[in-house]
Amino acid sequence: MQMQIGQFLIRRLHEIGIKHLFGVPGDFNLSFLEQLLSPSPIKFINNCNELNAAYAADGYARNNGIGAFLTTWGVGDLSALNGLAGAYAENIPVIHISGLPPLHAVNQRALLHHTLVDGDYDNIGRCVAEFTVGQTRITPANAVMEIDRLLQVCWLERRPVHLQLPSDITHLLIEVPVTPLILSEPASDPHQLARVVGRLTEHYRHAEKPVLLLDSDAYRFGVIDLVHALAEKLAIPYAVLPSAKGIANEHSPNYLGVYAGDASLPHVKACLHQSTCIIGIGLRLTDCNTGLFSQQLPVERLIEMRRFDVAIQGEEFPGVMLKQLLTALLCALPDNRAVAPLISREKSVTPAADIAFSQAYFWEKIQDFLRPDDVIIGEAGTSHSGASSLRLPTGAHYISQIIWGSIGFTLPALLGSQLARPAQRHLLFIGDGSFQLTAQELSTILQQRLSPIIFLINNRGYTIERLILGARAPYNDVSDWHYTQLPAVFDKTQPTHCFIVDDELSLERALAAAEHRTGAVFIELRFEPLDAPPQLKLFAQRFAAFDYGQAGPRNLTTP
Repeated sequence: MQMQIGQFLIRRLHEIGIKHLFGVPGDFNLSFLEQLLSPSPIKFINNCNELNAAYAADGYARNNGIGAFLTTWGVGDLSALNGLAGAYAENIPVIHISGLPPLHAVNQRALLHHTLVDGDYDNIGRCVAEFTVGQTRITPANAVMEIDRLLQVCWLERRPVHLQLPSDITHLLIEVPVTPLILSEPASDPHQLARVVGRLTEHYRHAEKPVLLLDSDAYRFGVIDLVHALAEKLAIPYAVLPSAKGIANEHSPNYLGVYAGDASLPHVKACLHQSTCIIGIGLRLTDCNTGLFSQQLPVERLIEMRRFDVAIQGEEFPGVMLKQLLTALLCALPDNRAVAPLISREKSVTPAADIAFSQAYFWEKIQDFLRPDDVIIGEAGTSHSGASSLRLPTGAHYISQIIWGSIGFTLPALLGSQLARPAQRHLLFIGDGSFQLTAQELSTILQQRLSPIIFLINNRGYTIERLILGARAPYNDVSDWHYTQLPAVFDKTQPTHCFIVDDELSLERALAAAEHRTGAVFIELRFEPLDAPPQLKLFAQRFAAFDYGQAGPRNLTTP
């Protein structure tokens, strides 16, 4: 069977679940974009810039399982690099397609625009290789093999890949297979799997107060249902790291809460620290996940289940696949469903606010505003700190970028997420400083007729930075825009419901209107510059001590 190279790439993308391709047109990718015109099964979403396209593909992948975006060679690729790095750090499968100059120009080392005028067409690939798990340059000879290889490694590793598509080969015919792309889980070594199951069964038999501790890979690699089944069968509690907020059922009697070392609630910390058998799923003990490395998870009490291997009390066992291991343990371990988990949940105490309308008041109202199956997106800083303290309703999904922490990520990610799950209500919480980095992508959201509820937290600057250092320093200020006028500027055809909230009554009116919306809602919330969730203030003080040392600068007074 013969097919054009570009059409074969489109076919393979669609087979792995891509229905939207984000990007920015440029002369080296226009030939491929022609092939994406109707009746293509994939819709091209024209973003305002390449960085936003990468962020949107990331947000799309978090709800769709995999995402993709398109740039043009050189300038487009490097503009998107921060988005690729974030997807790599957060284990998000994203396919980056770069429109390469024509193959004849590459082979002749022609001095083209968008290059460094040195004839080197490998420099961009070397840069991108640092932030991807697979790279290739498509030719007519390797197209079938390389396209399939890259898509398979992206899916297997749950990390980005980089595919260079020369502009003069997209319409060339090649021989292609008629069979669909095969995506299959690798198999465990059966003897190693049996050995590990036996060791874990014996270890569990002598364990005191066993507990499960989950990170985001439990969701990324599709084992969260197995984890829930294991917790239910064994009647043991489970907690999540901050980067895994929202991946587990928070209304289960087995759910403990969020574990972040010394920054955890007392009952969560006590349960983890008293257990002799902590079963970790995909743990990555970063500074933000552990309250600045204050975790107490000694290796002799820790079982680490990772994607393709296991560590039991520090002893490594390669060749054991996570999904197969959990399935085997479900069969091997005893059924304790009759034993109800004894979990005493403690609520965090919110200090009384100095003023009536405050962040503490706002997040309390948002808790009541949430619905089952909502998608909640929390921008780094104040927004994530507040949103991560919410107890999510059944079926709700939470998106943040806590590890890479690139501010401005969430607005374009909202675009991708809502295109992936258009039927679900999307709530975005974003600060004014972060919004200003990627504000133009609001125009694409409105142009696509999406209807999110956007809460813009206006503290007139970078509140999280103020709390760490420079509480009243001008370097933490941002310009105070007329935020609620922007939707009308960005989209002239369909009005957005806009509200300015600065007291309890205006918040009540805005939330009531948002409940019955028929389109997008944009709510600007005006708070004092140093008003923030209490947990963020504690976090900031810890980071100041960690970052600047004993002799370094500090805020003169505690904000």
